[in-house]
Amino acid sequence: MWSIVEDWQGWIRFLVAALIAVGVALACHYLIVKLLSRFAKRSVSPVDELVLKHFRRPAAWLMAVVAIRLAADISGVPAGLGDFVRHIVALVLIGVVSWLLIRGTSVLRDAAVLRFKVDVKDNLLARRILTQLNVLRRLVVFVIIIIAVAAMLMTFPKVRQLGTAMLASAGIVGIVIGLAAQKTIGTFIAGLQIAITQPIRIDDVVIVEGEWGRIEEITLTYVIVRIWDLRRLVVPITHFIERPFQNWTRASAEILGTVFLYVDYTVPIEAIRAELRRILEGSDFWDRKVCGLQVTNTSERTVELRALMSAEDASLAWNLRCHVREKLVEFIQTHYPHALPRLRTEFEEPENRLRDDA
Repeated sequence: MWSIVEDWQGWIRFLVAALIAVGVALACHYLIVKLLSRFAKRSVSPVDELVLKHFRRPAAWLMAVVAIRLAADISGVPAGLGDFVRHIVALVLIGVVSWLLIRGTSVLRDAAVLRFKVDVKDNLLARRILTQLNVLRRLVVFVIIIIAVAAMLMTFPKVRQLGTAMLASAGIVGIVIGLAAQKTIGTFIAGLQIAITQPIRIDDVVIVEGEWGRIEEITLTYVIVRIWDLRRLVVPITHFIERPFQNWTRASAEILGTVFLYVDYTVPIEAIRAELRRILEGSDFWDRKVCGLQVTNTSERTVELRALMSAEDASLAWNLRCHVREKLVEFIQTHYPHALPRLRTEFEEPENRLRDDA
């Protein structure tokens, strides 16, 4: 009976000490955050605000956990209760430290986003660095979570004993797991290969499965492609390693656009060529680099004209092609309507009728 009373007294002493310690820790955390916020607002570097943004909540939890551990040591709790509290605190501490490490990777990512802008014309370097950081960050987060879970499990004595007993058969188990997870391991390796060799990058313009879109997100297992009509195409990351695809911005965002016209043989090609130049010079979509008109094919009825033009990226090239196509058709309709495709038929009178008339 007396031991039960002592246990309750130990619980009460621990709870009171823990509440006081946590309150003091959170008050100190609040004051420190306020002080650092003032320094961050005066600082020129935006990284200071990122550190406060990402580390504020994990730091509060860390200080609270440390305060609870100190309260358990100071309050003189019974041995059984003290061991239980220390075990719980150790588990939470492992989780909080892992949380802090994951937040550290978020700070690096956000700092890179601020440093390297994707919404600029020459964003090749930015897309390359952000792609590597995103893939590597996900890999680091995955490793941190695995290590944290393993560390939590190792705090249980029975799990440690089980792990020791399984070391003898670790070779066989490793082979079995390797065979079972062959596809998963291959996917992770493909993700690392994407991050290192970079056949695709964030905001790259690609054609995958017959769809035109931009790379929106790259993970260790799949890639999100934002299609032009705002649909999202989820593609396994191994697709970009094992199968061919088109990348329109691999080395540069510049691209050539074409417009095909099918007109009659009587069309004045030089006039069409001059009109193409005039249309391009009056368009904001053209980058002033490539302009050309050639006869690329002929058939028994029409002549195929190909207008070639350049733009700074695929979106501008699409708008430029539509603009040129519309204006050239309008020009031919207005000035040379006889040059539109037509069907010719020739009629001849029979020879015997001509003789009768003679």
